[in-house]
Amino acid sequence: MYLSDVVRFKTYGNYSSSNYGVNALQFQDINKVMYYFSYETLVAFYHSSTGLVIRENNWGNTTGKHLNWIDRDKSKRVDTETFLAKLDELKSVLVINVPTL
Repeated sequence: MYLSDVVRFKTYGNYSSSNYGVNALQFQDINKVMYYFSYETLVAFYHSSTGLVIRENNWGNTTGKHLNWIDRDKSKRVDTETFLAKLDELKSVLVINVPTL
């Protein structure tokens, strides 16, 4: 098994310079959960069992831009408490199977 099968990352959005792209990272873990970060803050996640779960903007313009890149539909956004509860629920049903490297 290759390390890229354990976790993958890429940038999302439309930054004109890759220097800024590190502020909008997307990671996928071995369970096929996609995590979206704005700077160091987890702002959304996606799994086939949950669909996209995206937080409402409690930060500012730049994070708002990142959230819009993930999904422009603000009606889908949930408060922090709901977001964390949905993430905990997802984590409780996933089988973590990280191979020995």
